[in-house]
Amino acid sequence: MFKTTATATAIAAFATLAVAQDNPTVGGAAMMADKTIAENASAAPNLTTLVSAVKAAGMADTLMGDGPYTVFAPTDDAFGMISENSLNQLMMEENAAQLQQILGCHVVAAEAFSTDIAGMIEDDGGMHVVPTVGGCSLEAYMEGGELKLRDENGRVATVTTADVDQSNGVVHVIDRVILPAGQAG
Repeated sequence: MFKTTATATAIAAFATLAVAQDNPTVGGAAMMADKTIAENASAAPNLTTLVSAVKAAGMADTLMGDGPYTVFAPTDDAFGMISENSLNQLMMEENAAQLQQILGCHVVAAEAFSTDIAGMIEDDGGMHVVPTVGGCSLEAYMEGGELKLRDENGRVATVTTADVDQSNGVVHVIDRVILPAGQAG
């Protein structure tokens, strides 16, 4: 009995290690492909503002759901490009709808790894329109070997860590917050 339990434990530990090794880290934290987007984001030390915003917007349950989703996750540094006053205003309960829309502009209701997105860009002649659950249309394109996203305001985010596999989709870490048309940051 002990040998069987020890073997099962060793196999489970190896499987967890294999998943962690195949998946990129985010902020130095291991991302587990068997955890949800919300669970993994909570473990990443450079996504704390995003996690706080998701909670303030009441969207944590969505990102724990079945999906599949593709999330373009802005880092704390990306949120740092928004004035502290504007960010504090967005986090207020009375602004939850606006925050939901902004966060929704970072979410696609399908799983798309970088190779999928690159293929769509190529098929569309160098630029692919990506509709988001927040009603934004992002323009995805490649530049200098990097995947870029242009929001409706002309602001460009670069994917800094691609293809972080999750149990309910995939995350691509970006260096800028995406905003709906007409919103400045």
